Amino acid sequence: MWLSDFTLILPDRVLPRGSVLIEDGLIAQIVEGPVARGLQGAGLELFPGFIDMHGDMIEVELEPRARVDFPMDVALNHLDMRLAASGVTTAYAGVSFSRGVRDGERRSFDHTSHVIREMHAARHATRVDHRIHARFDITFDNAVAVLADLLRENRVDLVSLMDHTPGQGQYRNLEIHIKNRAAQHGVSETEARQMIATSIAERSRPQEVLLSNMRAVSQMCRDHGVPLASHDDDTVAKANLMADLGAVMAEFPVTLEAAAACADRGMMIAMGAPNAMRGQSYSGNLSARDAHAAGLLHILAADYHPATILPAIRALANADPDGLAGAARLATAHPAQALGLQDRGTLEVGKRADVVMVEGNRVVASLRGGQVIFSNGVVPVEAARSAAAAPVKEVSRTG
Repeated sequence: MWLSDFTLILPDRVLPRGSVLIEDGLIAQIVEGPVARGLQGAGLELFPGFIDMHGDMIEVELEPRARVDFPMDVALNHLDMRLAASGVTTAYAGVSFSRGVRDGERRSFDHTSHVIREMHAARHATRVDHRIHARFDITFDNAVAVLADLLRENRVDLVSLMDHTPGQGQYRNLEIHIKNRAAQHGVSETEARQMIATSIAERSRPQEVLLSNMRAVSQMCRDHGVPLASHDDDTVAKANLMADLGAVMAEFPVTLEAAAACADRGMMIAMGAPNAMRGQSYSGNLSARDAHAAGLLHILAADYHPATILPAIRALANADPDGLAGAARLATAHPAQALGLQDRGTLEVGKRADVVMVEGNRVVASLRGGQVIFSNGVVPVEAARSAAAAPVKEVSRTG
């Protein structure tokens, strides 16, 4: 199937008018200019499929309100559609092991383990390539053995080390955290302050126990070949510790100094697309745009809203040294590199035909391996798939 006359977002440049041939789920040719047959893009942009290495949405889909549990098939199907409609073709679903929750509530280790196993079993029938991102709270030492079992079963594809104890990391600004908690739970700031004090007490652990947990998880990741990420690095010392533990990515560093230290140690820095789109962190931490301006942003993650990836790319494109091509790499080539996904992430010959058709800030259609996983009907993608690919004289090959 030819995709003809699209603006192609290539790894290093934007080709204003180009065409892509998809055969057997792969990109077979890329040529300049339109071709006579196939799907006519009429100037629509063609991006590589977005790769989201951190999305928190599955937990909310499973428990949209406190103590309201939805079955996995309902929750995953809805998330799957949202992701495909946002241009995400590969998604790492963040599921968390955290302290301070009741049995059966989301993020308890029994509940999380069940979710991971259920999701792993269900993902063969999804539109998007779903993978599992286990977010390990270092204060939750009871979950170390559970994570070890999941890694042995090959059910986890990415692990991040996090500590959501208020007063450091993401929640280092306690006054902002108190205001956000009060708004989130509909309580007074006095009540929110007491909730946070309780959380700090529950999470308090000796430093040697925290280090033991982190080292254990780090070793397990090395043993099973699973990438390790840090989370909410707020100091240079923490950044160096995470690098020493083998982290290859730093998720959402909260200060520019910590981000610079992570980059100096060879870690790729991920920030939230909602942050980049809005121009600020909701918790008062490092702005993704400031990190980008300093050359310290490598990956855009959906975080809590996949539809923000495309407008976040647009927001960063004007300031990126490589323009739209450089900004697009933040959600395509760079996460593929960090996660070891060598078969996708760029429009290049031989790569998987995970592609997204775009008009402005709107995704028109998404294809995974050449198969349509989303279409809003603007272009007749399904009809074009049945058209035979005509031989075309290649003017210029890319890839």
